[in-house]
Amino acid sequence: MDKLNTTGEWEQEIGQQLRRMRLLQNVDQRVLAERAGVSLNALKNLEHGKGVTVRSLVRVLRALGRVEWLRSLSPEVSISPMQILESKKKSPRQRVSRKKGVSDA
Repeated sequence: MDKLNTTGEWEQEIGQQLRRMRLLQNVDQRVLAERAGVSLNALKNLEHGKGVTVRSLVRVLRALGRVEWLRSLSPEVSISPMQILESKKKSPRQRVSRKKGVSDA
């Protein structure tokens, strides 16, 4: 079972990972914040697992050269033909109602 259950625990874990990446690259918080185009406080909040915007997270990950993190968070979503058939079975098609005053041309 996954040891991270709450949103707060995930925020803490992500913040710690970002801090480790920054330190491995030997980059100061102020320098990374400047490279990422975010405020120093936003970066500090991110590293401490406090709420930040998705925009700040994306900018920091890009500045750290970790775009693959973003790709792993947003995999290609597709619907299989079987799922389409199943959804059609559950709800019958309904006709679109015509607006008054619209004539067939």
